[in-house]
Amino acid sequence: MKKKAVVIMNPVSGMKLGKRYLADILYLFAQDGYETLCLMTQKRGDGEMLAHEHAQDADLVVCIGGDGTYTEVAAGVIKSGAGTPIGYIPAGSTNDFANSLKLSRDIMTAAKDILCGTPHYYDMCRFGDRYFSYIASFGAFTRASYTAPQSMKNMLGHLAYILEGMRELSSLRSEHVVIEMDDGAIVDDYYLFGGFCNSTSVGGIITLDPKIVDMNDGLFEILLVKAPRNTMELTECVRALTEQDYHSDILRFYSTSHVKVTTAYTMDWSLDGEHVQSNGEVEIFNIKDAVQIMKR
Repeated sequence: MKKKAVVIMNPVSGMKLGKRYLADILYLFAQDGYETLCLMTQKRGDGEMLAHEHAQDADLVVCIGGDGTYTEVAAGVIKSGAGTPIGYIPAGSTNDFANSLKLSRDIMTAAKDILCGTPHYYDMCRFGDRYFSYIASFGAFTRASYTAPQSMKNMLGHLAYILEGMRELSSLRSEHVVIEMDDGAIVDDYYLFGGFCNSTSVGGIITLDPKIVDMNDGLFEILLVKAPRNTMELTECVRALTEQDYHSDILRFYSTSHVKVTTAYTMDWSLDGEHVQSNGEVEIFNIKDAVQIMKR
């Protein structure tokens, strides 16, 4: 019997390279003995819905798109309970999560690596009842991840997020949060930025040291940036982030598997670049060995 692959593509991701190479990708999988069903997303949530519907009947689920599309597809596979391996062909504008996985940036090479690869387990995270792959963030530059126009992302990549984030500077404010961790520790303070991540890239702007980030250890990392009170502290903030100095007094860095985040008001968050809001309280969980990703 032929192997079955479900290919789920976001046709408008990045520079639309996925659509340009689609015939070549499908031919490559056919040569490897796969019978493929190719499905297109049309709106937010389609990736999850299609993966949930078809994962049970497939030997492989292939995602062609950006990190947001991958997250939807992975969530659909998890909810299906099928445990079907996922092949990820990065075709977005920044591909932060794909870069953390060290997947090829060349679309055809990434497709070949899926066919030559083996499944590797990776964690996923859950924010309330929603999943994310690599970052849930609040505060500074968070809005940029979901307000930057797609056309700007396509042309400028990471720079688009930075330029959009600069527009926020005049209205930046610190957020008061109470964070309760699974070991009983409690953090209660005002922060300019907070990132809960399972990746070496935090929102495409801040990079974490790969030596301290394990994407399958059952933990996610928390990076909190205190609001600078003066020019000296602002300079120290920039230095600490640039040099990855997590011992700086202006940064707080933790690793944990579960937190409860409480605020006195509705707060905006970005989950892998998608906008969500929390209403007073939300729990964030790491789910170990949640997905299998094909890697060479």
